[in-house]
Amino acid sequence: MSAQLLRRFAAAGTVIAFALTAGACSQDSKDTEAQTAGDFEPVTIEHALGKAEIKTEPERVVTLGQGSTETAIALGKTPVGMEEYAWGSDDSGYMPWIHEAIEEKGEELPEQFQGDTELDVEAIAELDPDVILAPWSGITQEQYDQLTDIAPTVAYPEQPWTIEWDEQITTIGKALGEEEESEGLVEDIKTQLSDAKRKEYEGLTFSFIYNSGPGTLGVFYPSEQRVSMVSALGLTPDPVIDELKKDYDEPGTDSALIGLENADKLNDSDLIFTFYSDEKSRKEIERQSVYANIPAIKAGAVVAPDDQPFVTGSSIINPLTVPWTLERYVPMIDEAVKKLDK
Repeated sequence: MSAQLLRRFAAAGTVIAFALTAGACSQDSKDTEAQTAGDFEPVTIEHALGKAEIKTEPERVVTLGQGSTETAIALGKTPVGMEEYAWGSDDSGYMPWIHEAIEEKGEELPEQFQGDTELDVEAIAELDPDVILAPWSGITQEQYDQLTDIAPTVAYPEQPWTIEWDEQITTIGKALGEEEESEGLVEDIKTQLSDAKRKEYEGLTFSFIYNSGPGTLGVFYPSEQRVSMVSALGLTPDPVIDELKKDYDEPGTDSALIGLENADKLNDSDLIFTFYSDEKSRKEIERQSVYANIPAIKAGAVVAPDDQPFVTGSSIINPLTVPWTLERYVPMIDEAVKKLDK
């Protein structure tokens, strides 16, 4: 049991003993409950799937999707459970920045459970959570209805997987009773990103693209977190994205799915950022002549890391990923920029 919990239980015991001794009335009981809850004020968070009414300070936190685990840890509430994300994990089975942060705290790693379309609701129920955080996730209405029967559940504000990074952090802060602290985290991240900004990137444009197989091509919007991370370093999203958003919007992805046949719309992007599911997929995609002839790709002005944890970490802006990613990102970008001079 943590020292924080011991203090809370000790305070609760003192209040209850006083109430019994004084023969308090029902109003006194309400006052006692308020004191027991500490400084936490009940909150209601409305979102796309309903609303979460959080009446007492959460101690047992469960996280779904991406980014919520890291913010909860930074706010002093290491989750008891989190959705597994094996693709970007290290040898421990956890994201390296999560593993490192919890190890440094000397705390236990969260239990992991299956998520996405095969969400293990029973495993979540067994964790006995006080709150379930899923503001950047893809949970469905059916899944939400099951989860909210277990504990107050915070989903996304509008569409799945589209919340902006600063709103995600402050939403989690509000749910945990740490709103002021979460605003401080946002400011700290902005400072880190501002300090990392490179003057030599000024005036250079980029597109952050993805594919789901041969013949496909998508472009992320500037508001998408991985694009925001790159933009903060001083690069400018190719203005063509405004046109693409109008004509090729793909709901629920924060991107425009333009198709490989429209690859020429990226001809003015100085740099291309992307990622591949594995080396086999990379070779398959790069063999496509239309793809290979995108000017930035043809010049080699491409940032396409093959380290899975880095691909994941650079896709999420939160208190743990930003410092972890920035020190690794700049050298990759510098290498791509050098190709522009050849």
